[in-house]
Amino acid sequence: MSNLFDKTTDALATSLRMRQIRHNVTAANIANAETPNYHAKKMDFEDALASALDVDGKSKMSTTNSSHFANGAAGTTTTEIYDNPDVAVNNDGNTVDLQQEMTSQAENVTLYKAALQLINKKMASIKYALGER
Repeated sequence: MSNLFDKTTDALATSLRMRQIRHNVTAANIANAETPNYHAKKMDFEDALASALDVDGKSKMSTTNSSHFANGAAGTTTTEIYDNPDVAVNNDGNTVDLQQEMTSQAENVTLYKAALQLINKKMASIKYALGER
């Protein structure tokens, strides 16, 4: 069974899913910026993406029978979300740095859009190769 999409496309799709998770974490932090005793959450995007793509090969699966489905490059998109230890505690016990969260959100949106554009270009090239202009 041939795979229509290559490792790059799978990696971009996984990146989009991981960026969505990061967006949700950051949005929750922003929404709770004034909630007393709320602790800002964090995820390590690069580590999570490397794990999902199995960059180090630790969770690589292989087929043992010709009738098995081939394993794609993209793995699961779950990641550890934890309290951010790199922030100061405000008087009300809240640890959200609103300016940092807004900056992080803007960066994440920009990188999400870039990955989406790359996938769109990849799909356009496949469409062109198939002769569907």
